[in-house]
Amino acid sequence: MIVALLAAPGTWLRTPVSDDFRPILAITPVAVEQRRTGDFTLEGVWELASGNAHFGGYSALLALPDGRLLAASDRGRYLRFAPPGAAPRPPEFGAIGGGVELTKYLVDVEAMTGDPARERIWLAYEGSNTIARYGPALTEGETVAPSAMRGWSSNSGPESLARMADGRFLVLEEGRPGSRPDHRALLFPGDPVAGAEPAQFRYLPPEGFRPVDAAPLPDGRVLILHRKVALDLPSPFTSAIALADPRTIRAGGEWHGEVIGTIAEQLPRDNFEGIAVAPGADGGLTVWLISDDNNSAFQRTLLYELRLDLPGS
Repeated sequence: MIVALLAAPGTWLRTPVSDDFRPILAITPVAVEQRRTGDFTLEGVWELASGNAHFGGYSALLALPDGRLLAASDRGRYLRFAPPGAAPRPPEFGAIGGGVELTKYLVDVEAMTGDPARERIWLAYEGSNTIARYGPALTEGETVAPSAMRGWSSNSGPESLARMADGRFLVLEEGRPGSRPDHRALLFPGDPVAGAEPAQFRYLPPEGFRPVDAAPLPDGRVLILHRKVALDLPSPFTSAIALADPRTIRAGGEWHGEVIGTIAEQLPRDNFEGIAVAPGADGGLTVWLISDDNNSAFQRTLLYELRLDLPGS
């Protein structure tokens, strides 16, 4: 989503709209000196750029079984691409649902999760407070508007969506800036689109942060990506990644995680809104982050590769 006035200079000046639809994607390394942040080892940082009209605004990320990444934007567009280190393949750009819709609240994808075994992908739409289920082509989907999400704001609704290995779904509300320190949250026992009814609880993020995405780990725990906006240079954005255990969720209760890494200080920063987890080398995990440039001339689409060697897995 477009952040508040603290980031307004980067949202007022828009990148010109393109009519270029060529499958071209530049992935340029960004130099960094810091190699550790909390429990993460920084493997690399890259800036993504393309003149393709579908490019930019990425607020959700998913690691695919073939090694590629799938990014979805708050304009209802997608990018399927091979990250650095994966087998080279041409990038694929497109519009989710097969057609371009200019009414933002209808296409504002803020989170994404998947079931590789059944080749299904779920998207959370913030503007309409809905969840949609698609096949891998992202052309035809089914949508549900869960009753537990009807009172959520149209501009700070379901920002995090994670399907866990046991088939449960976690949904976290972003919440408005300056609102209560806890956030409405749901745990569905099964597929929301199939009619599962969730348990409702409250999520407590790190102080000053709001949750913007989540990704499940193989051991059942979840990584939750958070964002904080403040008057800071060279970037107003700070990100924090927390580790949380869904086994401790109780209906009507409060739930929180432990921060295990931050994107702050001297690291390249931007509006990170997407997180994905994939198996890494030597038994570790690869964690990918992508930033939402808000289609702004002052922001970038950054891609982070982090290695996580998680004790207690």
